[in-house]
Parts: sequence; C-alpha cells; structure tokens
Amino acid sequence: MKRQGIFPGVLLVGVGLIFLLQNYNIPYINYIFTWPSILLIIGLAFLFQAYIGKDYHSIFTGILLVGLGIHFHGLQLFSFWPDHWAMFTIIIGVAFLFRYSKTKKDGLIPGVILLIVSLVSFMYIEFIDLFGSLFTYVENFWPVALIGAGIYLLFFKK
Repeated sequence: MKRQGIFPGVLLVGVGLIFLLQNYNIPYINYIFTWPSILLIIGLAFLFQAYIGKDYHSIFTGILLVGLGIHFHGLQLFSFWPDHWAMFTIIIGVAFLFRYSKTKKDGLIPGVILLIVSLVSFMYIEFIDLFGSLFTYVENFWPVALIGAGIYLLFFKK
C-alpha cells in the first residue's frame, strides 16, 4: 500500500530546517544552503516516497535530483570536483540502475550504456593512448551506435 503523505512531509521538514538554521547565523551555513540544497531536499523527498511509501517509480527522479544537488554543491565547494558533461550522464545512468534494481523493469540497458559512455569520456585521452588508431576510427561512429541502440530499444525490444 502506498503512503501518500511522505513526499510533502519530507519536503516541508527539509525546507523548514533550511529556514530555521538560516535564522541562527551559523558560520559557513550560507555556503551549504544554496539552490543545490533545494534539489537535494526535493530528491530526498522523492526517495523517501519511493522507499517508505513503496512508490518505486519515484526512485529515478529522487536519484537524479540528489545527484544533481551533490554535483552542484561539489562544484561550489571543492576545487577538485570534475566540471565535465559526463557527470550528468553518470547521474542519469545511476538513476536508471537504482530504478532497475527495485522494479526489475526498464533501465538496465540505458543505465549501463550511459555509464560506459561516461567512463569513456572521462578517460578519453587514456583510451586514445591505449587503443591508438582503432579508437580514432571508432570515435567517428560511436554516435551512430548510440542512435542504433536507441532505435532498437524504441522499435524492436518489446
């Protein structure tokens, strides 16, 4: 049985905590409670709804928002945090895999593909050094492979 009051309850508690803690002028609190914190709170509300309320379709949205919140906080707070487009595909791939792990339905193949694309893009220079001319040939055709995989999933996999 799905419990419907979890999402708004967690959302209100989280936003209330932000406003309460901002009233006390705690040092460094302004670095933490910025707009990515709102993404984190909304994402956590979706995850609570997913796991406690047994509404497993909320897992994808929750992981996506929590991942984006962590990523944008990481960009603001840490100089070593990667500012690379592949971070978004990693977050989306992990969200697909979390949803698949609970529902055992769609999400495994797109999640794995997105993680592989992310890892290849992060290690692009190392892959070129390792595979040399083969990778140079393949790099021109990998978008076609992604389009083909998408068409297969859309039209042929039922």
